[in-house]
Amino acid sequence: MPNGTEKPGLTRSVEGKVTINDIARLANVSKKTVSRVINNSPLVREDTRRRVQAVIKRSGFTPDPRARALAFRRSFLVGMIYDNPSPQYVVNMQRGILDALEDTGHLLVLQPCDRSNPDLLDQIRAFVREQKPKGVILTPSISEDEEVAEILRQEDCPYVRIASVAVDDSDKLVRTHDHDGGREAARHLASLGHTRIAHVHGPELFRSAHERRRGFEEGLAEFGLTLLPELTREGAYTFDTGVECARELLSLDNPPTAIFLGNDEMAVGAYHAARAQGLRIPEDISVVGYDDTPMASRVWPLMTTVRIAIRDLGGEATRLLLGGREYADAKGGVDFSPELIVRASTRSLNGAA
Repeated sequence: MPNGTEKPGLTRSVEGKVTINDIARLANVSKKTVSRVINNSPLVREDTRRRVQAVIKRSGFTPDPRARALAFRRSFLVGMIYDNPSPQYVVNMQRGILDALEDTGHLLVLQPCDRSNPDLLDQIRAFVREQKPKGVILTPSISEDEEVAEILRQEDCPYVRIASVAVDDSDKLVRTHDHDGGREAARHLASLGHTRIAHVHGPELFRSAHERRRGFEEGLAEFGLTLLPELTREGAYTFDTGVECARELLSLDNPPTAIFLGNDEMAVGAYHAARAQGLRIPEDISVVGYDDTPMASRVWPLMTTVRIAIRDLGGEATRLLLGGREYADAKGGVDFSPELIVRASTRSLNGAA
């Protein structure tokens, strides 16, 4: 053993990786049997399966998805294409996809992108041609780009889009109804007696930002209120823009008593801005976020927010991608309804002096 760490009888490829031939030799079975074990084939005796699995675990062997694709004439890769600037959103989405891929033999491959890049479509086409995924999941806002969807159709690459509105057929769409979430945020703040309410929305490029704002304005209108231009700011779904926009709003001569921010990341930024100005939450300013990411229940006071189960979104999008029309028909379409989660970052002004 050259470095003192190799297993007895274990050889490696020129790249230093354990090969399927190594596993077959050490388990005293054929290469075909190892492949069947890897792919959960029922055509393997249980004692043989356990022996092969033990060797795989001991050796640290990981199947090469491209090699498997060649052997089975199909891909074992699922792609996630995203341009969302919120790390928490991206991580939660990945976790949901990985939940659904568990025990399927598929692997996740990521492709971040920038919709403002003039080479975007070429990059997407190159990604599909190089990785040859079984399909891809598109998250907002790239999911709202019809040119990207057309590229995938041209490349015969199945896809599922996660979007706030119906942008595609039901077997290619997970709908999040962001309009309803914005409306619930407005109803909550207005019912607490707030009348001077600000809104920090996401980037104009994101349809979700428009839908959340549209719903928010409709919710305010139910209480005879309007969203004033002076109380509106555009953020970028990032912590830093949440700080900046909230600082501007709280520095007004007549500041708002409540702020609804388009995602939790920006809402945490608003916490920071408020405290930097010596303000208390919710005594001096009420704050509402959106998404209910883990950070919403880790800040103090706990944040009131609109919950959209991002991890579950990723899981359902993956199951829809793998199940196709049959899965969509069985579910009657895949829809998620936002839910207001009331915590400690908002307070009532009703009866206040």
